[in-house]
Amino acid sequence: MTGKQRAVLRGMANTLETILYIGKDGIGENTIREVEEALEARELIKGCVQQGAPISAKEALTELCERTHAEPIQFIGRRFVLYRPSRQNPKIVVE
Repeated sequence: MTGKQRAVLRGMANTLETILYIGKDGIGENTIREVEEALEARELIKGCVQQGAPISAKEALTELCERTHAEPIQFIGRRFVLYRPSRQNPKIVVE
């Protein structure tokens, strides 16, 4: 993914609501399942690592991307954004 494509997705992510929260339990199988379903439905999702979580936003983004085969878009503070085109019905076209 190019920097320009990533910049377009970052812009799109500005208006997104946070739908994924990583808490004190960290990233488990339920979290991975939730991310997989959200990526398939939305393609671009925003998450947040809550205070007291055992990992940082960068670590959460890296692990989630590895386990779901998604692209890391950005992380700022405790928030992060990831992207993966839908396998069934792609909606976001990144040129």
